[in-house]
Amino acid sequence: MNKTDTASHSAPILTMDGDGARATIRLNRPAEHNRLDPGDLNTLRAHLQRIDSVRGVRVAVVTGTGAKSFCSGYTISSLQDMITMPSSDEATLEQVIDQLEALRVPTICALNGSVYGGGIDLALACDFRIGVTGTRMIMPAAKIGLHYYAGGMRRYVERLGLAASKKLFLVGEPMPCDEMLRVGFLDELVEPEALQARTDELARIIECNAPQALAGMKHHLNLIAQGRYDAAAIGARNRESLGSAELAEGLAAMNAKRTPKFRGH
Repeated sequence: MNKTDTASHSAPILTMDGDGARATIRLNRPAEHNRLDPGDLNTLRAHLQRIDSVRGVRVAVVTGTGAKSFCSGYTISSLQDMITMPSSDEATLEQVIDQLEALRVPTICALNGSVYGGGIDLALACDFRIGVTGTRMIMPAAKIGLHYYAGGMRRYVERLGLAASKKLFLVGEPMPCDEMLRVGFLDELVEPEALQARTDELARIIECNAPQALAGMKHHLNLIAQGRYDAAAIGARNRESLGSAELAEGLAAMNAKRTPKFRGH
């Protein structure tokens, strides 16, 4: 069953493909380079909550509309409004991106164009990033006098290393797509016409993997990257998996030389 959830014509849209195994969040403001406005954050938070709660969703894709930009980040005209503490009903950019990072399912960012500011952190919160040739990324924080928020700086250093993070934050010059690949921001670089096919291919591979094992390993890999290695908790998940229906099905499928049929999450 196809499902589409739209808060407004220009808000991010959550769609689910036919069998429900894949959810896609699409930034849908191409005339403004798919920027994120304050009103988008609660919508995006609700979409992420839905992905985490819908049984059977095994992978999520984040992408944008158009051929120029994936995301230009948070709207600059609203930056100073962030000085006021939001109410408990109002999501912040940092909260939403942290939520994306912590999603139960693996996430793929299909960068359909260039990326700027907060859009970079949005992409970094995903597990895999596929970009297209001819694009670039720019972090303008130092040029506009903005000290970046904690979660974003952590993700930059964890995923890109200190040297690349300093170059982006402290110099602020455009980074071309080949360097985006070299520093590890992009996992893959493809021609624009190949982006959808490669995203579909990677998503299908993930969809076929064991969902409980995926969720557990993703969770602990992120914690290890944050310096929060918990050997006891990892050991418990390992022992639990040894008696799981997932492992039984995976081994049975391997012996029978067939594709495994994993259930639920």
